[in-house]
Amino acid sequence: MNIEKLTQEALELLKNLIKTQSFSSEEEGTASFIENWFNTHDIPFQRQANNIWATNKNFKEGKTTLLLNSHHDTVQPNNGYTRDPYSPDIEDGKLYGLGSNDAGGCLVSLIATFTYFYAYENPKYNLVLVASGEEESSGPNGLNSMLKVIPHIDVAIVGEPTLMNLAIAEKGLVVFDAQVLGTPSHAAHPNDNNAIYNCIPVLQWFKDFKFEKVSEALGEVKMTVTQIKGGKQHNAVPADIDLVVDVRVNDQYSNKEIADLLQAQAPCDSIKPRSLRLNSSSIPKEHELVKAGIALGRSTYGSPTLSDQAVLSCPSLKLGPGDSTRSHSADEYIYVKEIEEGIQIYIDLLESIL
Repeated sequence: MNIEKLTQEALELLKNLIKTQSFSSEEEGTASFIENWFNTHDIPFQRQANNIWATNKNFKEGKTTLLLNSHHDTVQPNNGYTRDPYSPDIEDGKLYGLGSNDAGGCLVSLIATFTYFYAYENPKYNLVLVASGEEESSGPNGLNSMLKVIPHIDVAIVGEPTLMNLAIAEKGLVVFDAQVLGTPSHAAHPNDNNAIYNCIPVLQWFKDFKFEKVSEALGEVKMTVTQIKGGKQHNAVPADIDLVVDVRVNDQYSNKEIADLLQAQAPCDSIKPRSLRLNSSSIPKEHELVKAGIALGRSTYGSPTLSDQAVLSCPSLKLGPGDSTRSHSADEYIYVKEIEEGIQIYIDLLESIL
């Protein structure tokens, strides 16, 4: 199959995705464009909610199955945009538009790669492609909802912008709601149990606390107090203060271990995790996918950002065109050259293992 032609078609698909609003859980329009791709290429597919999925033509039970996944939902455009976020303009080699970098470029590159290998004779791996929704919101109808629908997955490539370097580990996430209590009172009277002042040593504890286990790929667990709320009027001391704590978990801890540790040691009156399902993920450096990537000149690193890898229980590699620092930014863009190179690297990578 002609790679250059596939690449041009992938760019056209990306332009159509950019033109079409696809906030999380509102991806009906972009799902239709992805359906059109598979229809045009005579590839059978299935759709559940706004997730589109397909298997390679020569899929055989008993073979190791490789998932190719990326998402077609986007965040909402921020107020910093100076361009139309839905206008896929190309200027100076940059394709602008909401979702171009995160993760439209990755998605269309993986779709093109899957199409290239769809009819591959007697592949070593089965291939499953899932173009998923609700990644940005970690919603109930995204990739997590597909794991009981698609064939069992043994290993995965998740398309997110990594400059086509190999993110062999990714931090998990636990968000905690914490509370600091005190005695409510009139501001004019003495109060040695002011909930706001009681927060001071608690905040200092969160700032100073260090988790013992450090990961070679992901470094330390990072804990950050990101929200604080309390009080309704100037002359009343509140009874309680609410804190939100964001914890980015390395591969040395499970999310449950983090929750147990904080519930035992954090000096607040209560602390509860919202969810424990977004665990850290990784793939052994000795895995042939990683070795193949290194042989292509790609470097390895640990990623601090969360993706749909968090819902997978198998080894997974995060890899894709684009730059993570552009994600969710104003006037988002991806270089056309990055998509061209991304498709070629994906194809070279799979060719070396299939």
